[in-house]
Amino acid sequence: MISQPVTLDSGFCRKTLLLPAKVLVLTLTLFLLYRTVNTAPDTFLTWGGIVQRALQSPLWLLFILAAALIPINWGFEACKWQLLSKKIELVSFLRAYRAIMMGLTLGFITPNRIGDYAGRVLELKSSRRVEAIGAIFIGRFCQLAATVLMGTLGLLYFIIFFYRPIYPGISFSLASLLLAICIVVLLLLYHAKAMVAMIKAIKPLQKLVPYIAVIGTYTSMEITQLLLLSLGRYMVFLVQFILLLVLFEVHLSPVQYFSGVSGTFYLKSVVPSVSMLSDLGVRELSAMYLFGLLGQARLQVLSAGLSLWLLNIVVPSALGLVFVLRLRLVNKKISA
Repeated sequence: MISQPVTLDSGFCRKTLLLPAKVLVLTLTLFLLYRTVNTAPDTFLTWGGIVQRALQSPLWLLFILAAALIPINWGFEACKWQLLSKKIELVSFLRAYRAIMMGLTLGFITPNRIGDYAGRVLELKSSRRVEAIGAIFIGRFCQLAATVLMGTLGLLYFIIFFYRPIYPGISFSLASLLLAICIVVLLLLYHAKAMVAMIKAIKPLQKLVPYIAVIGTYTSMEITQLLLLSLGRYMVFLVQFILLLVLFEVHLSPVQYFSGVSGTFYLKSVVPSVSMLSDLGVRELSAMYLFGLLGQARLQVLSAGLSLWLLNIVVPSALGLVFVLRLRLVNKKISA
């Protein structure tokens, strides 16, 4: 008698593997949330006391207003992803928003937020999912461009008013470098095809081409739309941070608020992070340094920075767990 080959049902395999993955994501997210508070309890207890006093002040509505901007912040990112994913698969705004939330949760537990890629890719149903990596990359690059452009203006304020009188030569060099970086970033953004061609010409990098080839298909008009959406999201971040600074009694002129916040975002974006915790530290250290130059108490600035992180990263990451736990992998037949 010839025995029949044993085959495993693909749907059963997917479900079997998906359940442990969901449990792992849930466990890691909750662990990191706990570790964040427990790693520096004195800092968070101090911050908690300051927050409590701030919420009892006449300006407590500023915190509510900053919190109300959370869905608008990620709504801009969802609009970007809806536009980016058109090259691969048409998705609704709600599906794009869900993908963003899933990516935010998975990014929360991975270095440099690389889990964001997985969250967005898993939401797609197309057999061309792999091309989404390039789409996500160009979206991130647009957000980086917005940060560089606005951050340059902020850092130029500090260079002109704090460093130029003492170090004129170094100040001129730094200002020139910042402007040069802006030009390079914009050239790369609007000449993505050239980037793909360069990577294709380098033999060790040729295997990356299928993942990023899509970035060369976006037109200048689409790139401009993405950049404008990135600037819109940037302005929401900016307003949230300023509202929190006012709430925590950091008193400055409008130009100083803008310069301090945009400079903080710039420094945070150019320093690579290896974990969620270090990402948090870079922003807070940058903010305390720049606002310290403006004569502001570092503890109040730290409180505003921690509150911004809580509102825009921790709360949405926790909510994103709902979408991760409801995730189902769809088996799509790829036509020849």
